[in-house]
Amino acid sequence: MWTRSFALYFGARTISLLGDAMMPVASALAIGKVYGIAGVGFVLALWTASAVLVMLFGGVVADRIGPRRLMIGADVVRVVTQAVVAVAFLDGAPPFALLLAMAFLSGMAAGVFEPCVNGMVPLVAEDAQRANATLKIAEAVTQLAGPALAGILVVATGPVFVYTVDAATFLVSAVCLLLVRVAVPTPEPSDVLSDLRRGWEEFKARSWMWSVILVWVFWGVLVVGPYVPLSSQVIGADYGWVMAALGLGTVLGGLVAIRLKPRRPLAAGAVALIGYVAVPLSVALGPPLPVLMAGHLLGGCAMAFWSVMWSTTVQTQVAPDVLNRVNAYQVAGSVAGMAVGQALAGPVTALVEPRVFMLGSALVTVGVVTALLVIRPVRRLGRRSQASGSGPVTVPAT
Repeated sequence: MWTRSFALYFGARTISLLGDAMMPVASALAIGKVYGIAGVGFVLALWTASAVLVMLFGGVVADRIGPRRLMIGADVVRVVTQAVVAVAFLDGAPPFALLLAMAFLSGMAAGVFEPCVNGMVPLVAEDAQRANATLKIAEAVTQLAGPALAGILVVATGPVFVYTVDAATFLVSAVCLLLVRVAVPTPEPSDVLSDLRRGWEEFKARSWMWSVILVWVFWGVLVVGPYVPLSSQVIGADYGWVMAALGLGTVLGGLVAIRLKPRRPLAAGAVALIGYVAVPLSVALGPPLPVLMAGHLLGGCAMAFWSVMWSTTVQTQVAPDVLNRVNAYQVAGSVAGMAVGQALAGPVTALVEPRVFMLGSALVTVGVVTALLVIRPVRRLGRRSQASGSGPVTVPAT
């Protein structure tokens, strides 16, 4: 697996993920000091909205010119936006309109970057599952290190340096991607609307895919979306330790996914996902810190294993010429549910105690796992070594 192309792609993804993980904390501390919580909320919300806005078009462009080129372009844009913010902080208080403009451009870059992530893996690695599991481990490590690094740098050196470092991460990512050698697609001439329609038809034709995304919308609204704002309020000062346990669990789940290759990856991932019940349930019950950390360790492992099974299935079941467009539809659907859940987290606390809502999230998780296993195309979809234009592989019932 560790070819030159995969090693370079791994380096690009790891450093890019580190930059992504640093951004929210850097924004919260640096922008919050000048414009308060409301200012931070507006900046982050605009970033998310602009990413979702262009995600589908990013998939279309990636299938036309290749995901590598689009990812390099997205990284270059983020180098510029983060550098501009760094320079703006030299005066102490950058104009809020400038911060919003840079957030909008940076979010658009992230939006076109994201559909390419899955599309690149089959181009740089023959064993997609091992590659996805390895990248998942890197993601877990950066999710732990990024926020901590951003917080230390803001306090120790100020926002100028932390935004400069953030820009540098995207520059390194672009250079690594520039050195990767992959095949460039030669698509047939078509217009954007036709490409979007083709991507939608491919997405709609796979019942296992759209049914999972439909279930995932409920998961995002009622479980994953509200989790961070509500759980941080409930856990309090020990939240950092709990997140560290969740990250360690993600690493363990990635290691398991490297070795374990089930015949029915989505079914195996859904069964493993039941372990995530321990995350909202432990928050709701309020046990001692070691038990709370153990619950998140189990939940992180379960979620990582499902994520690898899902990514690998998408990469191997979808034809390469439409993979980025299909990725754009499934990622946009997943993110939409999470965004709604995040937006509703505040109003929900006026109606329901956070612990009670977390207990409901645990029950919803059980329902999500049950729904995934009840859906026959999800339950019976078999493993495929590489994508082709034929239909999905199913495993006969035993």
